[in-house]
Amino acid sequence: MRRHLNTLYVTTDGAYLLQDGETVAVRIARETKLRVPLHNLEGIVTFGWDIGASPQLMAACADRGVTLSFCDPHGRLLATSHRYAPGNVLLRRAQYRAADDPNASLTVARSCIAAKIANSRLILQRAQRDHAPAGSPRAESLAQAAAHLAHRIEATLAAPDLDALRGIEGDAADSYFQQFNHLLTHPEPSFRFTQRSRRPPLDPPNTLLSFLYSLLAHDVRSACEAVGLDAAVGFLHRDRPGRPGLALDLMEELRPVLADRLVLTLFNRQQLKPTDFITEPTGAVRLRDDARKQVLVAWQERKNDELIHPFLDEKVTLGLVPHLQARLLTRHLRGDLDAYPAFLWR
Repeated sequence: MRRHLNTLYVTTDGAYLLQDGETVAVRIARETKLRVPLHNLEGIVTFGWDIGASPQLMAACADRGVTLSFCDPHGRLLATSHRYAPGNVLLRRAQYRAADDPNASLTVARSCIAAKIANSRLILQRAQRDHAPAGSPRAESLAQAAAHLAHRIEATLAAPDLDALRGIEGDAADSYFQQFNHLLTHPEPSFRFTQRSRRPPLDPPNTLLSFLYSLLAHDVRSACEAVGLDAAVGFLHRDRPGRPGLALDLMEELRPVLADRLVLTLFNRQQLKPTDFITEPTGAVRLRDDARKQVLVAWQERKNDELIHPFLDEKVTLGLVPHLQARLLTRHLRGDLDAYPAFLWR
């Protein structure tokens, strides 16, 4: 069983990362601020325009299978440094054949999207139970949305092709995000959620959603590459230069569990304040540096939460779930499993 290792996040502009023996050292103004053993890491992620890394560190990370990702301050991936990973050639040939087969692609994509909708529905049901008094307009709205998502799950499993599946997924996402403001109990008016906005995010909830989705994409992409899959070749997300289609496929089912739930926790427990966000002249909203560090700590803690994996029936941490799902997909592609068992949250 793979161990859940840590991810090092660097958010200070002007930082420079280099190899120091068997550690990665973080220097600012030529002063070493932190050393972390490389064998304790599965990834390094930087956020900023002025953060660099030495070629020696990149080589050391590649040699040890540590993915090094460079992101802008908003969390958008700019570049990734990782080792050459040819994987199992037979596995990749099976992946490419499945991606070229409309029926095989549809089978995997259906599982991913059905699980995403089911996990989103569970969030609505929990909010209805915990924060919406019986008979209240909020409870009624959440119940109607949950019922609609149940129908969308049925439609997903019967989708005749990928285009129809994308339409069903889009409708389910709209229904889910229309209820997102009902899930937020923080009294701050600026934390109100009206609609999903991405590039750029236009309010604090959208800013946090986009940031956590970027972190999740990094983890899922690393998981795909670690098991020998080609992260660029997806089934629902078709080939596009620079896009990790398979990672985007597999992260769909994990968005509600790992990212959305953490967004709600941080706001509803009032761990974030209006002053933790900056509105730029363009209207884009971003996290302040201190708040971003707080979110990264919460993300790492969330990944340490334990649960029973619904298919494997084993106790695992949430941080291991992307790796387990990637391995389950390899078993399906090799013919060991009749279908890909997407992650269903309990």
